[in-house]
Amino acid sequence: MPVVAVTVCPHPPILVPQVAAGAAPETGDLRAAAIAAVKSLADAEAVLMIGSGPTTGLEFGPGQTDLAAYGAREVDLGIEPDAPLSLLIGAWLLREAGIPVWSGLTVAADAAPADCVELGQRLAADPRRLGLLVMGDGSARQSEHAPAHLHPRAVAFDDAVASALATADTAVLDALDPFIAAEVQAAGRAPWQVLAGAAEGCEWDARLDYAAAPYGVAYFVARWSLSRASIASA
Repeated sequence: MPVVAVTVCPHPPILVPQVAAGAAPETGDLRAAAIAAVKSLADAEAVLMIGSGPTTGLEFGPGQTDLAAYGAREVDLGIEPDAPLSLLIGAWLLREAGIPVWSGLTVAADAAPADCVELGQRLAADPRRLGLLVMGDGSARQSEHAPAHLHPRAVAFDDAVASALATADTAVLDALDPFIAAEVQAAGRAPWQVLAGAAEGCEWDARLDYAAAPYGVAYFVARWSLSRASIASA
């Protein structure tokens, strides 16, 4: 059985209200969209979270760690210590969505596209009905007030990603240029290309629930569900 459900979310620490503090209302729509999308994974037989990290293949599961580095020591994220930011925030979303059983896997932030796609193809060979939570931010250079200064390619890069997520276009995700992604500081490039490998060859019902750059950083929330035709042929 292939992957049957996918949720794509960003991983800014400000998703957590205790970190966002006074900005929590400004991120309310993003937070609500992300939690609702993660809940759509609840019917999967197993949930696997994919996020960028220092290397490919680091595995994490439920445990105890906090967001002390971001000023929120009181927030238990429910994941083993030493997880990268992508999986820290993903674990928080899974907890908020009421999904207690999951596993997490890293992909190197600078992994070659072909390696990402190959990893996704291996994940799709899992015999279980698998739900994927794919964590990744878009460019961090959409405005002069972004963490990095405005880059002329940032908006076009993010528009392409948003369109691909809205239509489940795995070919566009597969073709994302790692050098441009690095220039615009898009942390989601490698995880999205793992998704491309895991989801290729199937028909998907896709929706884009959120796409905006409130602080000059592009955030996307999307959900894909396997079409009836693909389920019937599996």
